Amino acid sequence: MAFYIVRNLIKEEKIIADNKNKLADDMTNLIIEEFQKEDKLDQEVREILSKHMEKIRKENIEYQTMFRMLKSKLAKEKNIIL
Repeated sequence: MAFYIVRNLIKEEKIIADNKNKLADDMTNLIIEEFQKEDKLDQEVREILSKHMEKIRKENIEYQTMFRMLKSKLAKEKNIIL
C-alpha cells in the first residue's frame, strides 16, 4: 500500500524522492506504528470497560456505543488520530 501511495505522489508531482523504496519502507513502518497505537488503545478501552461491566449491564448501556465513546475520548487525550 505504501509503495502505491509513494508512486502516485511522485507521479502526480506532489513529492520528489531520491529513493522511493526507502520512502515506501518508511511509510510502511509509520502505518504499522499507527495501527499498533490503535490496537493498544482498543486494549486499554476493553480493560477499562471490563472493570465497569456490572454497571454497564445494570444500566442497559450498549457496549459498542460505550466502546466508541471511550475510544474517541482517549484518542483525543492521547493525540491519536483515528
